[in-house]
Amino acid sequence: MTGSDVPPSFRLGYVPGVTPTKWVRIWNERLPRVPLSLIQVAAAEAAALVRDQGVDAALLRLPIDRTGLHAIPLYSETTVVVVPKDHVVTAVEEVTIQDLADELMLRPLDDTLEWERPPGRRADEHSATTADAVALVAAGVGLLVVPQSLARLHHRRDLTYRPIVDAPESRVALSWPEDGTTELMEQFIGIVRGRTVNSTRGPAAGKSTVRNQRGSSAPQPRKRGKPRHRS
Repeated sequence: MTGSDVPPSFRLGYVPGVTPTKWVRIWNERLPRVPLSLIQVAAAEAAALVRDQGVDAALLRLPIDRTGLHAIPLYSETTVVVVPKDHVVTAVEEVTIQDLADELMLRPLDDTLEWERPPGRRADEHSATTADAVALVAAGVGLLVVPQSLARLHHRRDLTYRPIVDAPESRVALSWPEDGTTELMEQFIGIVRGRTVNSTRGPAAGKSTVRNQRGSSAPQPRKRGKPRHRS
């Protein structure tokens, strides 16, 4: 089978906590003959995978090294602190960074939050992943600050979380190679931006997309709100 005979497909990477279900459903409705493959990738490896063209695009967390990449911010997430259910933090609905000043804090290697100065005192225990850090919270080693979606993803019955009102937010973006703005890429950009099926797309739309994501006219990323109910 020659290259021109290979059926078209689209490979979408996504980092833990990001849920592409809605966009995949719309893709399948609009492009039923073009399979979309989902590939979960560690947050620290996502940008490199896109740059090496291991996927056509990825939903990842900013900041990243944007060398050779486009990135469109999509939304921001509330940042929360994960604590044992019997911790004093659970007495309030939300906390500040100052409230955590005397706490031992875990910071896994896959943390993507942009801190000028992380809260609390750094715990001696080190963890490679957020999942490992959550287990250490349950063991009473320290507390953990993560995007809200990761707190939900790694939910445990013995842990809960509270929003941190003055913490940096986690920004989720769609990223793809600078030379990878294909027709299928434009289709997916249109889907995540809410374009209708009849909206303008194609190479001309691709140029507009790149200009918008660099200029002041780019739409502001949405913010995912706080949950109404907490454990």
